[in-house]
Amino acid sequence: MEEIRYEQLLPYEANSPERAGGDPFRVLLGDFVTTEEGTGIVHTAPAFGADDFRIGKKYGIGILIMVARQGKFVDGLGEFSNRYVKDYTDDPNYVDVNVDIAVKLKKENRAFKVEKYEHSYPHCWRTDKPVLYYPFPLDAWFIRTTARKDRMVELNKTINWKPKSTGEGRFGNWLENMVDWNLSRSRFWGTPLPIWKTEDGEEQICIESIEELSQEIAKAGPLNKSEIRSRPLSGPKSEIDLHKPFVDEIILVSPNGKPMKRVPDLIDVWFDSGAMPYAQWHFPFENKTEFERAFPADFIAEGVDQTRGWFYTLHAIAALVFDSVAYKTCVSNGLVLDSKGNKMSKRLGNIVDPFATIEKFGADATRWYLITNASPWDNLRFDVDGIKEVQRKFFGTLYNTYQFFALYANVDSFAFTEQYVPLGQRPEIDRWILSSLNSLVKNVNQAMDEFEPTIAGRLIEEFVDKHLSNWYVRLCRRRFWKGEYEQDKICAYQTLYECLETVVRLMAPISPFFSDAIFQNLDSVTHRFSVLSVHHTNFPVANEAAIDNALEERMQLAQDASSLILSLRKKVNIKVRQPLQKLLMPVLSEKMKHQLQKVEDLIKTEVNVKEIDYLDNTEGFIKKKIKPNFVAARK
Repeated sequence: MEEIRYEQLLPYEANSPERAGGDPFRVLLGDFVTTEEGTGIVHTAPAFGADDFRIGKKYGIGILIMVARQGKFVDGLGEFSNRYVKDYTDDPNYVDVNVDIAVKLKKENRAFKVEKYEHSYPHCWRTDKPVLYYPFPLDAWFIRTTARKDRMVELNKTINWKPKSTGEGRFGNWLENMVDWNLSRSRFWGTPLPIWKTEDGEEQICIESIEELSQEIAKAGPLNKSEIRSRPLSGPKSEIDLHKPFVDEIILVSPNGKPMKRVPDLIDVWFDSGAMPYAQWHFPFENKTEFERAFPADFIAEGVDQTRGWFYTLHAIAALVFDSVAYKTCVSNGLVLDSKGNKMSKRLGNIVDPFATIEKFGADATRWYLITNASPWDNLRFDVDGIKEVQRKFFGTLYNTYQFFALYANVDSFAFTEQYVPLGQRPEIDRWILSSLNSLVKNVNQAMDEFEPTIAGRLIEEFVDKHLSNWYVRLCRRRFWKGEYEQDKICAYQTLYECLETVVRLMAPISPFFSDAIFQNLDSVTHRFSVLSVHHTNFPVANEAAIDNALEERMQLAQDASSLILSLRKKVNIKVRQPLQKLLMPVLSEKMKHQLQKVEDLIKTEVNVKEIDYLDNTEGFIKKKIKPNFVAARK
């Protein structure tokens, strides 16, 4: 069937073979058309689509553009001339032109079958109107990025992507299938393409600096207006706007003496964004040392939709010009969705006003919720109830702990003036919480270094709720309110103060205001730091000597065992105030038994039992069942 000619269905002046500039209306073959969707017969529009362009060029069928940029058919198309192809004006009397075309073909017995076919089509996210695409002008300017594709792919593999799947998948696939970068844009105002050409196109010049442009203006002499020749282009007295359309008034002269005018194109605004690392320092004309110190960036963060935008243009320019990456780490942010998982939109009426939210709940609670609810690269279902929970469970718990400390510290006039009590001279529970605190500092630093703020925030939450408030403070309350102001009470004050001070320093990057308020309240009495704000202190560093993993392990066993026993009491409705004679506790190893024996008194006090027996052999006490995982077994 290849090359079989057919009769044009709707012949008009504007779509004639002469207008197309080729030999159209023939059957062509293309491997990108299949019978999996539809009939396998499609129309070909070389002006719209890469595959169509290649086929059209191969067979020489020419190019036709029959829709003007206003969304209307062009003149010369009979009764369809100047009609909108889609309803862009919300005209109540709009008649779908597609229907009229189908009716005309049917009346003229040129339609085999007419039916509605539902398919996906791009729409403007602002107006929800169908989008029309137009072909590049034939004189458009491109950067041949494909010439450096392999190197750009190679450099991308050295970038630390968060998440990794974006770099290897979405961005990596984009690089593997890249096309040359169309630099040209048609706009009224913007950054001009710095190319001047003669009218016949035989000579051209690309201006690389303001200094060179000044020299070329001087060469052109009277070709430019006197005000252009007299105005300085740079410095504090610069009076010429180098954006389009103002720069278009400048005329240069070619080596052969011909006038040269700037080409009408603008530079793609994404080129401006991609050039940010150099433009911010006015490199290479000055600040070379500052640029070299700052390039490449340690990390950047933007929405995942920047895969084809800022992420790409930064990477492309750095690879093309410097054979380098522009950033060492890229955090690709997900989207904030509504509570039902839908994209927020003014049209849908599901937008949450961030200013109203911050006014009602505070910036810190909002920030903490956003950071700890989901990793930055995951989409977040935003729900104000989640902020309320953060206020109550985290900030409320931490503030109550601080209030408890402040109440008794003020009674005893504690100001951390006593000599720091060495860890070896403190009770075991103090050594445990300080060990847990330094483990927290170590883990939070690791999470932050790995660009995992969600993990860092959750670790702080767990420490404050599970360890500091519900275990240490609860078990040590009597040490604060009872007894003389002697070493045991001083140890308790110093320990709790150190925990509070360190926690607010750890949480400061996520919660800048709350942490600073607590820090200033603490430091205004003790003056342990000679700074005005928590943000002027160094981020905490773990004291490895204070970490006792064995102690943390057995205290965790005590917490887990107590929690399990209390849940069993609740299950059988035996209140905690009712003492039990004996507890039978199965152990998995001799080490576990030894660890539990060290915290046995603590467990007995917590759950109100008189003695604990450890079961090495659970035969007769515990029945074990094995249930296979059938889903895994099938694999």
